[in-house]
Amino acid sequence: QVQLVESGGGLVQAGGSLRLSCAASGRTFSSYTMGWFRQAPGKEREFVAAITWSGGSTRYADSVKGRFTISRDNTKNTAYLQMNSLKPEDTAVYYCARGLMLWVGARTDEYEHWGQGTQVTVSS
Repeated sequence: QVQLVESGGGLVQAGGSLRLSCAASGRTFSSYTMGWFRQAPGKEREFVAAITWSGGSTRYADSVKGRFTISRDNTKNTAYLQMNSLKPEDTAVYYCARGLMLWVGARTDEYEHWGQGTQVTVSS
């Protein structure tokens, strides 16, 4: 049974930073692409960033490119999302998920085993 647990969310002022963590159970973490998505109230879940199993390839949504950085530590079974220069429009619940494929997909149906989410609120 794979479990993903996000942490690191909180309330931050615009321009601030947060680092989200996604801790995974199971011994096969290092074999899978990991992704971060977010969902704001009344909106659909949207892609934020993804990273391949080796960390050799990453992909970002245009809205976060240059501000967010995805990384992973396979020795700790943990993926990270460093978020800098946060904006009020980044406010959402952030979810991590394990990919069903080897590439850095951006669709929700390319991922499984979603975490419970962590709230990020950016005040203006």
